[in-house]
Amino acid sequence: MKRKITLLILSLFVFSFIGCKDDSTEESYTVPTPTGNVQGKVIASNGSKPIGGALVFVLDENHQIHYTYSDANGNFNLNAPSGERTLHIQTGDGSNFRTELVVNIPNNQTVNLDASAAKLNQVANIAYVAGAYDNIQEIVTNLGYNADMITFDNLSDISVISQYDIIFLNCGSRPSSATGLEAAIDANLATFVSNGGSLYVSDWDVAYLTGGQRNSPSCGLAGGFIEDSKLCSVNSGSSSTIPGAEISNPALAAAMGFNSLNIEYDLGAWQRIVNYDTAFWDVLVKNPANNEALMLKTQNYNNQDAPHVQIGNAANNGWVTICHLPPGNNENPITITINESALNAHLAHGDNLGSCNGISNNGTIYFTTFHNHASGNIGNASLILEYVILNL
Repeated sequence: MKRKITLLILSLFVFSFIGCKDDSTEESYTVPTPTGNVQGKVIASNGSKPIGGALVFVLDENHQIHYTYSDANGNFNLNAPSGERTLHIQTGDGSNFRTELVVNIPNNQTVNLDASAAKLNQVANIAYVAGAYDNIQEIVTNLGYNADMITFDNLSDISVISQYDIIFLNCGSRPSSATGLEAAIDANLATFVSNGGSLYVSDWDVAYLTGGQRNSPSCGLAGGFIEDSKLCSVNSGSSSTIPGAEISNPALAAAMGFNSLNIEYDLGAWQRIVNYDTAFWDVLVKNPANNEALMLKTQNYNNQDAPHVQIGNAANNGWVTICHLPPGNNENPITITINESALNAHLAHGDNLGSCNGISNNGTIYFTTFHNHASGNIGNASLILEYVILNL
């Protein structure tokens, strides 16, 4: 009997020791967030042209991003937290072309968007200066977007150009002799870009950047608003076709679905890029035979002496561009444009104001030696120019 009592006491002691163990030793378990998928196709405003390389994302309750990119055919498949979400579709930094729509993402299921739901909207006010050898505005309107025509003289009036977010400077838009407006135009374009405006500059119109009159026949010319050390272009190109021109920018190649193309220069005296600052410019397209750049892009221009001027469409008021740092993936930041009401929450977890690739308030400049011919079929080069339009 004594032995039974001893065993009973020992059992109670062991049970009490096990039952009273420290809760801190218990394993933690996080319930996975329910997710679903959204499938769709990003198209231009014309209702038919697929758009590759568009950023498609939702932000969760913690302002973290769940994202993907549309493929070369415009298709996307986004995995995101289930429930009612705002789906964002953006190109470029999202300030000029973007769409928002509410979707209900079912748990462990896929919702397919209607064909017209993922249509990319124009937010930007767009202008162009007509040129003798380029008509980029034709591509803009074929995509279903709008652009206003302004004149060379209008560029000297900051109150005119400040109404726009994007200005296209077509090859051959500059007069052949001095007008007395050049200095004012240089200053205004510097102010425009420094305050967030974006420029497309083609071929001979590099003179707006580097100096010259009708075109740029040599380096170090008077005029222009970019430092001579940043770019030199000389109009010494010959009429020819460059076979297998290489798309050297991975994002552009992914959006196109191809990484090389034939580029036709139907006229001679086109602006060859002689040298450029590699820290200032990104090369988008080059000639593989000699590594000569054919298209450049920069988000690094800023004139600190430029006056502060409100640029562009008032519809962008209340929206702000940020550099979002995904948790655990800070080495791959993403530029997005969000509602200003969410800005403080994003800044609180480490996001930064402004584009990830440039100076916080500046715009983008594209310079291309090839362009939309005044007549004729330009082949796959037109697809690259469409990308440029939507990513300014």
